[in-house]
Amino acid sequence: MSDFGNLQPGAGRLPEATAQPFSRSRRLPPYRGIVAVDAKGFTGHPAIEHGEISRAIPELLEESFVRADLAEVWDDRRFPASTGDGYVFGCDPAWMPFVIHPWLNTLQETLEEFNLHTSGTVGMRLRVGLNIGPLSDRGRDFDGNGTARNDTHRLLDSRPVKDALATSRASVTHVAAILSDRCYQDAVLGGYTGRHPDRFLKVAATVEGKPFEQRAWLFVPSPSGDLLGNRASGDERAESASTGVAQEAAAASPARTARSTVQADRSNVNSGTVHGGQNITNVLSGPVSGGVVQGGVVRGGSVRGIGSVGGDYVEGNKGDTVHGDKNGYRR
Repeated sequence: MSDFGNLQPGAGRLPEATAQPFSRSRRLPPYRGIVAVDAKGFTGHPAIEHGEISRAIPELLEESFVRADLAEVWDDRRFPASTGDGYVFGCDPAWMPFVIHPWLNTLQETLEEFNLHTSGTVGMRLRVGLNIGPLSDRGRDFDGNGTARNDTHRLLDSRPVKDALATSRASVTHVAAILSDRCYQDAVLGGYTGRHPDRFLKVAATVEGKPFEQRAWLFVPSPSGDLLGNRASGDERAESASTGVAQEAAAASPARTARSTVQADRSNVNSGTVHGGQNITNVLSGPVSGGVVQGGVVRGGSVRGIGSVGGDYVEGNKGDTVHGDKNGYRR
């Protein structure tokens, strides 16, 4: 029987996991780079292929790290774990600039070759999430858990990176990566990675049904389809900052039905179809000929309305005799 119930606070044997937050100060866990990948459309593959895909993902990752001359990153990975449709591990954050470049481009090339020769019904396409943050890492079970890792998986599930693969060509774009803002600020904007900041597109990372929203950065090594307009690629420069902001706002907001108001001061707005007559609504912002026209409608030559027109009120049909007092009106 466990003696866990006999442990007393302050006795030096209280497990760290039971310590209450904000109760005392303690050292931060070491900072780790987090690399996580998910396969696009995993559940859409026949069930018989799921096991093969799960095994192929770490093999492809290892091959790509070796090709990028980063075998040390793979060999020294921390708290590695398969997620079924993906894989996650931690690394020394000093390697993150090299993970961003050249590894992401090398992963794209590795998948391109794999998909060219695969016997599966659908090729492999991967979303990649990169982050940096403090995580427990003592060589024990359940290491690597914490906010930084949770956020990495949320980034992988976010709308911008999913849309990047959904709106690109499966024959060309095999990798779409999303970087946390911390990863971008430290490794990219700090000038440590071999890719200019203009090659990354700022996005609002949101996850449907989850209370999650963060600023993040999209990078696609080999864009195609609609992505060519975004220029968030390893081979093309990004669009202007104003375009990026517009795309970010569009990604963060659901589509809405467009509405517009048409106003033509001192003129007519045509709101009808002409069938021998025409509907004309006067929308005026000021007095006309000493009066105001309100709600006047012309239909087939008949004038009806409330207001003064040129000082007289005219009522009747075309061809009728006009009766009315100048400077007066009738209701």
